[in-house]
Order: sequence, then C-alpha cells, then structure tokens
Amino acid sequence: MNKYLSILTIIIFSFVSTFAIAGDDGKLKINGKKNGEYLETKDCFEKVNRGIFGFNQVLDKVIFKPLAKGYRMFPKPIRSGTSNVLSNLSNVVTIPNNILQGQIGSAGINSARLVINSTLGIAGVFDVASYYGINKRDKEDYGQTLGVWGAGPGCYFVLPILGPTTVRDSIGSVVNLVGGDAWYNVTVANDTHYFSEADYYTSKVLDGIDFRAKNLESFDSLEKNSVDLYASVRSLYLQDRYRKIRNIDKTTDTLSDDDWEELDSQ
Repeated sequence: MNKYLSILTIIIFSFVSTFAIAGDDGKLKINGKKNGEYLETKDCFEKVNRGIFGFNQVLDKVIFKPLAKGYRMFPKPIRSGTSNVLSNLSNVVTIPNNILQGQIGSAGINSARLVINSTLGIAGVFDVASYYGINKRDKEDYGQTLGVWGAGPGCYFVLPILGPTTVRDSIGSVVNLVGGDAWYNVTVANDTHYFSEADYYTSKVLDGIDFRAKNLESFDSLEKNSVDLYASVRSLYLQDRYRKIRNIDKTTDTLSDDDWEELDSQ
C-alpha cells in the first residue's frame, strides 16, 4: 500500500512542477479588478472537468442526496453527536497543520479539545470542551499549509465523487495518506487491533453525508439560481480556499463555517 502511495506522490509532484505556478492565489479579481469575488486560478482541463462535474451531479441525485434526506430523518441529538465525533476526529489533521503554520496557540486549544472531548465527551459525541469555554477553531489541512508556505494553487480540476480541488490541495490530500493523518494511520496503515479500515472509510462516508444533509436546501437554491452551476461551484470553492489560507473571517458568498457547512440560502 505504502509503495503505491509513494509512487502516486512522485507522479503528483512531477505534475505540480509544471502547473504549481498556474494561477495567482494571492489575487481576487472580478472583471479584471482586484478585491472582487472571483479568484483567478486557471481551469486547465475545463472540458474534462465539466464532464466529471456532470457525472458527480448524477451520483448526487441518485445516491448522495437521497442518503442525506434519509439521514435528516434521524433525531437531532443523533445527528449532532455524529457531527461532533467527526469534528473531533478532524483535529488529528488540524493540530499538526496548526504547528506547521506557526499557529501554536490554536494547536494548544485544539489539542485540549481533542483530549477533553475524546474522554469526557465520550469519543467526541459531546462537545464538553466548548462547555468549559474552549471553543472550536477553524479546521486546517495540508493544502492550506502549502498555501501558507507560498505554494501556488496550480490548476483547478474536479475529481470523481470527491469534487473540486487544485493541484496543491490534491497534494495535501496525498500527504494525509502517507502519514499526515493519525486517524488513517491507526485504521488503515497499521493493524492496531482496536480499529479497522472499515472505521476510517465509514467516518469518511458519514462526513460526506453529514455535510450534504446540512446543505440540502442551500445546494438546491444554488442549483436553481445559477446560470452556470459548474462555474458557480468553482468560484465558491476557490474563494473559500483563498480565505481559509489567509484566515479571513468572512463568509464566502453563500458559504459559511468550515468545509462548506450550512450554506446560507440566498
């Protein structure tokens, strides 16, 4: 497994040597003017991307949206507990990225939240840390860290099922699989006798369903009101990543919270 991941990493780094400087992650432009709401990043594979985006839309209508609607039928405490567990797990990626970005204070707060919620909060089901005034901080990932270090986004592209990304963000995702995600390490990469691969993949599926369930109406509104849904999603994704990298505390158009959670209908 690690052998194949290493080969994949080499391929992507070779790829990024060509495209990493494509687009300027430091500029927000609209109609050629700075400080607008459109992030200028090259869509190098637009025709292919639109095809994959269409495929993802079909999967969403047939599989993910119905699952999200079914998930919405569960009592709110169950959904809240699931969200809390997933948010708690995300700290195992956020904390090292806090450190890599020099956010030592945030790393300490997120570490305290992880310990408290994993123990007193019963594996993160209850957000006990917030009760004690240790409030949730923004999520961080390796794509954001690369951006903070000055790496350009590279080309924008769309992955089957996984959705929008950039060359830089895809490299960040690979870093998770080669040792950057402690949850992946104790479930998939190593035999810990306490967790299995199924635990990891179940958490990822639940994360996607939970996210989709929170945004049912907002995505419907976005689809209904967009002249070009593909372009709208691309713009929102790039704006969201820009602001996360620069820690700008501002809602991105219809976006709010981290990881596109709870989109506000317009």
